[in-house]
Amino acid sequence: MMSEESKRIERIKEMEEILDEAEAALSRLNSALDEYSRLRPKIEKLKEYYAGEWIEDYEADEKGLLPRDLKRGVLSQDSVFDLMADEAAALARMRGFR
Repeated sequence: MMSEESKRIERIKEMEEILDEAEAALSRLNSALDEYSRLRPKIEKLKEYYAGEWIEDYEADEKGLLPRDLKRGVLSQDSVFDLMADEAAALARMRGFR
């Protein structure tokens, strides 16, 4: 049977571990949020592109008018849409934390 002092020590150790884990997780989260905040203007620019000129570029690619070695993931019909859906889901998830 554990003594009160042993229980107290174990409790403090457990709480110290939780504190360390939470501090590390919050540090990583804040770093990620800082990075996301810096990217927000670029993400908005990407959304504007997707709502406008994207179709012209997509059609040019479909006609073979773009260089074969051009990276063109942005022209896939799902990539930008999926990014916007992922962003909306992440924002909704963050709003759910209280």
